[in-house]
Amino acid sequence: MGDARPLVLVLGCSSGFGAATCRAFARAGYGIEGVHLDRRSSMPAVHALREELESLGVPVALHNLNAAAEDTRAAVLDRIAAAGATVGVLVHSLAFGTLRPFVPTEGGRAVAKRQLDMTLDVMAHSLVYWTQDLVSRDLMGPGGRIYAMTSSGSQRVFPHYGPVSAAKAALESHVRQLALELAPRQITVNAVLAGVTDTPALRKIPGSDTIAALAQQKNPSGRLTLPEDVAACLVDLARPGTYWLTGNVLRVDGGEEVCA
Repeated sequence: MGDARPLVLVLGCSSGFGAATCRAFARAGYGIEGVHLDRRSSMPAVHALREELESLGVPVALHNLNAAAEDTRAAVLDRIAAAGATVGVLVHSLAFGTLRPFVPTEGGRAVAKRQLDMTLDVMAHSLVYWTQDLVSRDLMGPGGRIYAMTSSGSQRVFPHYGPVSAAKAALESHVRQLALELAPRQITVNAVLAGVTDTPALRKIPGSDTIAALAQQKNPSGRLTLPEDVAACLVDLARPGTYWLTGNVLRVDGGEEVCA
């Protein structure tokens, strides 16, 4: 990679918050290492993102792999280590889970154990495993920043959202514990709770149109949060002056939550 500046490692980099984060950090001069899982039909958008990032003159590597798999983690971190690079910022933005009720409705199907386990593993536990390996390999040191994308579903209920809600609650718990354990290493860990944002993940939620309409009406700026709003905030949060900010759930919602 040939760049002494630490990389930004984005898990879930191909759309929504992840893609916007890659763009914002690349514009700020950071090298980008991203992991995504896309089918052939969505790869043209990924190729376009790669070209856009490379046009900014920063090193870019995007891997179409399962971020929750151990061999993916090993391969990506092996690559970073072999290049003599380090990771300054880890952004966990994985949005792959099951949207099924816990108790089946008439004629419907409830979430199965393997689906619930997968949702928790991908959307919550994988943060712990990536952090463990980054630290044990000395790929993230003092000044490191870790951010995990959470949602209001960590504390609220929505139809069919139970598995993801559980994952977000677990993710926030993991953030607090990692913040405690990594403080002596001068690495901060925070969750980021964006306002309602029109992303592919939102559109998969039953009733998402109603959720979005209510949020837009409620937000004092009269619009939904954009992925770019959150990405710009993350770039500023990566600066050295945020070293004492850790273990939090940081709302980036334009005041949406405080308005009735």
